[in-house]
Formats: sequence, C-alpha cells, structure tokens
Amino acid sequence: MHITIGTNKGKKLSLYIYQISSQDPLEELLNEFREGQFSTSLPSKQKLNLLKMLRKERPAFAIREEPLGKIKGHDIELYLDVERPYPSMLRRPPYPESLETRKEIEKHINEVLDMDVIRKIEHEEIVEITTPVLITWHNGKSRLCGDFRALNNYTKADRYPIPRIPYALDKLAKAKYITKMDCMKGFHQNGVKPNPMKLLRIICHMGIYEYTRMPFGIKNAPAHFQRMMNTIFQDEILEGWMVVYIYDIIMYSEKWEENVQYIDIVLSRCIHINLKISLKSCNFGQKELLALGHKVSGLSLAIEQNKVA
Repeated sequence: MHITIGTNKGKKLSLYIYQISSQDPLEELLNEFREGQFSTSLPSKQKLNLLKMLRKERPAFAIREEPLGKIKGHDIELYLDVERPYPSMLRRPPYPESLETRKEIEKHINEVLDMDVIRKIEHEEIVEITTPVLITWHNGKSRLCGDFRALNNYTKADRYPIPRIPYALDKLAKAKYITKMDCMKGFHQNGVKPNPMKLLRIICHMGIYEYTRMPFGIKNAPAHFQRMMNTIFQDEILEGWMVVYIYDIIMYSEKWEENVQYIDIVLSRCIHINLKISLKSCNFGQKELLALGHKVSGLSLAIEQNKVA
C-alpha cells in the first residue's frame, strides 16, 4: 500500500507499507508488479530475487499519486536566433476546434495542470509568444501537444548527437538477458529555466498556459534529454552493459545475476536523481523483446513489422 502525505514545508512524503500475507511470496510480488513484463523462461527462484530487488527500489517507479519526477540540475535552456519585436508567426491565435477536440483539450489541460507541467498565465502578464495546441490520436488515445513548428524555425539548434539505432542495438549481439525501461513521460521530467518559459506558452479556448516542464515537440528536447542521460549514466555506458536512446534504457548481460545487478544500479540512480520509470513499459530479463522499433535478441535483429511502411 502506498500513502502520500504533506509536510509543513509543502513537500510530499511517500510511504510504502507492506502487509504481512499468507499468500505465496512470488505470487504476492508478481501481483504487486503486475504492470511490468517478466520473462516466462525465468525459474521461480530467479524471478523471486528480481522482484525482491524491485520492491527495494519501488520509489523509482511512477505511481498515480506521483506520476512524474523532476530531475535535478538539468533544466532546459532555449535561445532564439531572432530579436524583439518577434515575428507575427510566433504570436498565433488558437486553432478552430470541434466540440470533441474542445473536450479533449480540456481533459488534457486539467491533467497537466494537476501534474504541474504547465501553469495558467494571468491577465496582467506580458505575452509575446503563443503556440496553438493540437490534439493528436494514436491507437485510439488522444494526446495534447503544442504546434511548435514556428518556434522551432527560430530556435538555435542543439547539435548534440542522438545514437544511431543500428549501432546501439549491435551492442546487444551476445546478450542472453535483456531488460528495457522507459522514463515516464520522459521530457516532462525536465524542468525549464525561467527565460525559456516565456517562449513555451500555448494557447487554446481555455486561455494561455506556460510550460514549467520540458514539452514534447520542441526542437531541442531529444538532444537535451540524450545529453542528460549520457551524463547521468556515463560510467554504466562506458562499462558496456547499457544503451540509452533518449528516454529508453536497455541493460544487457550474458549472466542473469549481472542483469539483476544492473537493474538495481539503474533504479537506485533514478531514485537519487528523482527520475521516474514507467513500470508498464518495463521488460525484465527477456531473451527477446521489442526495442527502438526492432525485435532484438542475442542472436538476431529484425525490424518490427508494424513499423514497416
């Protein structure tokens, strides 16, 4: 059971309470971590040891009461290559919205307000840049995003390299155990420095809002997140058992004990820097899994069929 309580300093304190149960320990832990995916080929003893370790590192995983972390010391900065007064393309009105789109916008705006991803701009604040919002759909689910194309055209590019996928996956060639994790709503776990907050303002029928967390869709978000992850996990990447592709984390090994050790190291680091992992997107100790649009194993690499046009 998880409890979140407030303190007199306005901070939240998370407590995890585990009740004594007559249920089989393995079944109890599998139920607790049922959102994750575990290799069906693992013996019960190995699976139990893994689950005990995951319980120890439970605060690394996102929960409903605390869906996002806020990574320390890596707020994003943005620079424009145009001076004031800004071009009219950077001051856009809301797009026309259908009734269905309005309802989806309202749902998502209230959701990200509750998560402190955005804040509402008050009427007395000076607003120079506004980006209209869009609702996109994927697999029947809607998603709110800003149409940042105009802002991106005037943003100075961050040239930090993103790993080439085939090169990253080649490192898994001899792996017998592969674990993949995904950072929960990755970019939203980065803060925004005060100056670029004024650039990251979205507009819709509900008013004007400002991103206080890094949004999806801006030009330099992938490069910024990749640099941050490479910095945080520099030693692990150099040791040759970890691949990071933006907010995907892959650990691989020839021995099972090593894979569990690597998972423990990564989750412990995530707790330390306040980075939350999506348990639903985790695959533990697999011989074969889907990663970066490919089906990978220690013996083969194939493109995921639904990624092929």
